[in-house]
Amino acid sequence: MRVIYAGGGTGGHINPAISVADYAKDHDSNHKALFIGTKSGLETRLVPKAGYDIKYIDVIGFDRRHPLKAFKTVKKLIKSRQDCKKIIREFKPDCVVCTGGYVSGPVMMAAAKCGVPSLIHEQNVYPGLTVKGSEKYASYLALSFDETIKHMGNKDKCVVTGNPVRMEIINAKSDTARKKLGITKPLVLIFGGSLGAQKINSTVIKMLKAVIKDGRFLLIFGTGERNYKAVTDEIKREGIILNDDIKVLPYIDNIADVMAAADIVVSRSGAITVSEIAVLKKPSILIPSPNVVRNHQEQNAREFEKNGAAAVITEAELDEAVLYDKICSMLSDKEKLLKMSENLGAFSKTDALEKIYGLMLNMVKSKGKTQ
Repeated sequence: MRVIYAGGGTGGHINPAISVADYAKDHDSNHKALFIGTKSGLETRLVPKAGYDIKYIDVIGFDRRHPLKAFKTVKKLIKSRQDCKKIIREFKPDCVVCTGGYVSGPVMMAAAKCGVPSLIHEQNVYPGLTVKGSEKYASYLALSFDETIKHMGNKDKCVVTGNPVRMEIINAKSDTARKKLGITKPLVLIFGGSLGAQKINSTVIKMLKAVIKDGRFLLIFGTGERNYKAVTDEIKREGIILNDDIKVLPYIDNIADVMAAADIVVSRSGAITVSEIAVLKKPSILIPSPNVVRNHQEQNAREFEKNGAAAVITEAELDEAVLYDKICSMLSDKEKLLKMSENLGAFSKTDALEKIYGLMLNMVKSKGKTQ
């Protein structure tokens, strides 16, 4: 099976595509993959690191705050669609799999023009602009939630698969990870998504002195690559001297081991992040980003909170004292942590990759091809 994958910008779009490609490779000895992305996203690093080839197109998303930039966006979209058609005709894929981000739009349009079946995956309850704009070109709309179907125009194409969680996450074990990392104290993992989050970063910086003084737990703090220098510079300006209990990293490459080893995860509540937290059954403090379409991150977080599976702190409520107190109170309540872990079972879905792969096989068969 020859497959073109597209998903760009953030890890939340790229990692699902890599997960699907890895699964397909494990189940098909003839699997050949090619990724399409942009040079401005994390795909430039994550895709080659995963061992896959990638070609780049020049496309940008629509900026609702600056409508006058729409002409530039449309011009790039037209050019990128032509580039995608050329890539598709050269690679000759049996199907196309897109996992969101604005790079998926021209890929979906080009696939339809070239007669190649395609699917696009939506991770959140409310579909984004790219998915809504691409649904007429798709053979399948792979969704993570039943509720999403009501927001789609082509309901007959909808298949609820859940979110594709990386096999390394699914297979990660807490005891093994803690031994591998040499963890002997409670571990708190804090990160603001693959690109980082300025509000979370500034709050954690202000909290570091208390973490160092009390020594209650180990801290692994992912700043996001674009924010790493600003964070480390601020730590120096504040005269904070880090000890061995604290690691500040631009990007956490071994996230499966670190998340599995953690006692508490503090993070944004994007769909892929909360899906991984659920699979690993990790108690968490979710800090929804307020800068997303239809406030979907807070909806994700509140659903977990309502079911006793996570604590929630909004950005408006967030400061160093609130976050530190919440971390310490959770760590000192072992029964609550255990209950949170148990409650996460209702959100844990581990068969999304199998379902998406099944749709890929259907698309290949629809082209009159067999494995």
